[in-house]
Amino acid sequence: MKEKSQEFILELVQKIKSENGFSLVEQKEKLLQLCKFKEYEVFKVYEDAGISAKNIKDRPAFQEMLSDMKSGKINYIVAYKLDRVTRSVRDLEELIAQLETHNTYLVCDKDDVNTSTANR
Repeated sequence: MKEKSQEFILELVQKIKSENGFSLVEQKEKLLQLCKFKEYEVFKVYEDAGISAKNIKDRPAFQEMLSDMKSGKINYIVAYKLDRVTRSVRDLEELIAQLETHNTYLVCDKDDVNTSTANR
């Protein structure tokens, strides 16, 4: 039996079309299906549509997500691809440190990233 997370969120950013031709609506649907398959409870969908992932500070929904993570409302972040989370190595390093501090995991569907299995 799969372990069910307490709360769950999705994080979607970037352009209306990805390089694979999937719109934000299609990406969102794929992530919702993934959550259902993994038996994750979706807390909230955070979208910074049309805002580049070149940094995390200029993205209001991303900042709201981090705030919710810090207050213990979420324990997983799911994104379509890692480059939808950030394109900055420095921001990624900072995010991973925050994830570890707040017992939160990052799952990226298309890049096979799942920090919840890193130490298993």
